[in-house]
Amino acid sequence: MRDTIQCIIYKGEEYYVAECLDFPVVTQGKTLDEAVANLEEAIALHLEGKNLNELGFVSSPRLEIRIEAEKIPDVS
Repeated sequence: MRDTIQCIIYKGEEYYVAECLDFPVVTQGKTLDEAVANLEEAIALHLEGKNLNELGFVSSPRLEIRIEAEKIPDVS
């Protein structure tokens, strides 16, 4: 049984895009905090009424969110 749901957040043209890698869930937010909150809500709605054990997850998995930052400016 897996105990984490894998997610990624990256900067789009105007908003932060939050994508779940384990389920077909994508959302966005103006800020990182908003993107995380929207992602949590969207995943909860997607999983509502589903048996997580049947999907291969423990009953209360945690979200593991990787944030892709913009490139570091050339400092040379």
